[in-house]
Amino acid sequence: VQLQASGGGLVQAGDSLRLSCAASGRTFSTYIMAWFRQAPGKEREFVAGISWSGSSTNYADSVKGRFTISRDNAKSTVYLQMNSLKPEDTAVYYCAVDRDKLYVSVGTSSYDYWGQGTQVTVSS
Repeated sequence: VQLQASGGGLVQAGDSLRLSCAASGRTFSTYIMAWFRQAPGKEREFVAGISWSGSSTNYADSVKGRFTISRDNAKSTVYLQMNSLKPEDTAVYYCAVDRDKLYVSVGTSSYDYWGQGTQVTVSS
């Protein structure tokens, strides 16, 4: 499985961005997908995850109500809509695939494949 993340950029506080992650592989619709982020000097942290059908989602408390994860299985793509961005959202954002779980895990060790990351910078 190969993942290609895009959509990052430099924005001001309060702005919005939509990240995309396109996946290869014919079984995309069976994978749990998630977004993580890593700020300089910090550990990679869970942001949001979505079940294979899209019916179940999970969010970190820090982004609840501002970020929305979604997926289009026909396009093998997962999205992260980020609204009301804050300077503390600045990080490299990674998409990830979990092939084996039936639920969204928040731990990095659960995920089998990772995208290359896309930089999001929010200025105050």
